[in-house]
Amino acid sequence: MGFKMIKEVLVVEGKQDVIAIKKAVEADCIITGGFSLKPYMIENIRQAYEKRGIIIMTDPDGAGERIRKFLSERFPNAKHAFVPKEDATANNDVGIEQASPEAIQRALEKVRYLEWTPTQTFTAADLIAAGLSGFANASERRAKIGAVLGVGYANAKTFLTRLNNYGVTEAEFAHALDALDADIVEETTTE
Repeated sequence: MGFKMIKEVLVVEGKQDVIAIKKAVEADCIITGGFSLKPYMIENIRQAYEKRGIIIMTDPDGAGERIRKFLSERFPNAKHAFVPKEDATANNDVGIEQASPEAIQRALEKVRYLEWTPTQTFTAADLIAAGLSGFANASERRAKIGAVLGVGYANAKTFLTRLNNYGVTEAEFAHALDALDADIVEETTTE
């Protein structure tokens, strides 16, 4: 079929997510069925984690983040893929099942590890200086830079935690910020 084969098993929330993923890549998936996560499901995820590794790819919403956090605590070496909320929203619904194959492929190209020895590279002052906190358009800017960095959208506090916990370097951050600011300058000059 020509699709990229993903070695790890993708952990997603529902059957429709699997259908969307199969349109983007060749991958095995485990469906959590939401936050219920029955013991046999945790065991299936554990086996995949130990044998092939897992990539957690939950919906970019509150429930998806709770599932991601729960799984991260149990499977600390799991990889994480984030589909930006704007790429996963359609038909008044938010979820991986709403994402295009291209959005799913981009998210999988930017897979991150959660580092359990987080750095303190970034501070709240860095977010404010970058216009990612404390400004009217800060939420929109965090969403855009989160997509570039592959850490997804989050409120300022969670975004700061992700910057420090997902191994984002100062150089990556500066590059993403430059790209964001160049795009904004371009948008304002073309209008």
